[in-house]
Amino acid sequence: MTIKTIKVLIVEDEEHNRRLLSGMIRQLRPQWTVADVTESVAETIEWLQNNTADIIFMDIQLADGICFSIFEKVTIDTPIVFTTAYDNYAIRAFKVNSIDYLLKPLKEEDLRSAIEKFEKQLSTKASDLNFNELMNAVLQGVKKFRTRFLVHGTKAYYKIDVEQIAYFYSSNKITFARLFDKTDHILDASLESIEDEIDPERYFRAGRNIIVNINAVVSFEDYFGGKLILRLNPPFEEQVTVSRLKNTAFKQWLGK
Repeated sequence: MTIKTIKVLIVEDEEHNRRLLSGMIRQLRPQWTVADVTESVAETIEWLQNNTADIIFMDIQLADGICFSIFEKVTIDTPIVFTTAYDNYAIRAFKVNSIDYLLKPLKEEDLRSAIEKFEKQLSTKASDLNFNELMNAVLQGVKKFRTRFLVHGTKAYYKIDVEQIAYFYSSNKITFARLFDKTDHILDASLESIEDEIDPERYFRAGRNIIVNINAVVSFEDYFGGKLILRLNPPFEEQVTVSRLKNTAFKQWLGK
């Protein structure tokens, strides 16, 4: 089946995924055009208010919120392929309502399948999709974030509630939780696993060795190379910087 030139919008806040998806689309459908890439709910709303696309590839969790809030601000009658890292329960729940989904990390065969499904459904109006049902299905399927950690003391185990933790950090391959009362506690988990278990609305991976609580961030200032320097309370012994690539995401996270 020969398909006319298709105008694509990619909504994705992670640079690696943006580059990967754009490149894969150009390889699979060189006659298609990636019209633009947006990185946030706010930017996508503004774009859609002034532009149109034939198909949208949309990440569910963006830097400034869940993508479904976009539909509350602008009417979308464009077929959408959702990209997601949500678990299979959520995927099964909303798959029947969307054109398709791409599970991260993105795979070429999944993208090809989504494109072929779109090409078969060009006559289907996206207005037939029930986005309220879609949003509810995803929200019901989202995993519960961790609320406490179990810590082994000198004589007994005890719990630490997540809201007590100002930041998680690693030193000499050991993971610590520093509480707002300035005490440190060793955790039997890596920063990577912790990052996957805690609420991204509350915690941000500021650097390779630290994840900060939004309430621990006192201020920040510009640094060379587009980086940011953070001032935390309680203070951290090392300089905490946010990379240039995470600069925008951090500001959106802190300001929303």
